[in-house]
Amino acid sequence: MTRTQPTDLPPAKVALTDDEWRQKLTPEEFAVLRQAGTERPGVGEYVDTHTEGVYQCRACGAELFRSSEKFDSHCGWPSFFDPSQSDAVILRPDDSHGMRRVEVLCSSCHSHLGHVFTGEGYPTPTDQRYCINSISLRLVATEL
Repeated sequence: MTRTQPTDLPPAKVALTDDEWRQKLTPEEFAVLRQAGTERPGVGEYVDTHTEGVYQCRACGAELFRSSEKFDSHCGWPSFFDPSQSDAVILRPDDSHGMRRVEVLCSSCHSHLGHVFTGEGYPTPTDQRYCINSISLRLVATEL
């Protein structure tokens, strides 16, 4: 799926051309982060990770989530109940693939991260599940 770059968003803090992103990212990372692709469920490196630390955007390095907000949803992708900071992500409607969803983008570089779902009954403080592609993230472990 080829995604047109968002025009309904504030300017990105990190703005590169597609060619520059292709040089920086692997083909798999580019397909998810820059073209709104999705990795297959259950294959991502952070699905079952319980390491303490900060999850950054793999494209630009911005802090997105913390391990303290990660929970086991058993959906096949890492799940978080809240971003680390209220302005870390941008949410926007996504009507692709015949579904009504809410897309989650990195607020710094506008890379696609995944989707957020509400009202699924998970016992979390926000009743939200940020369903995020592992390939969109980089975990920086907390040093003990």
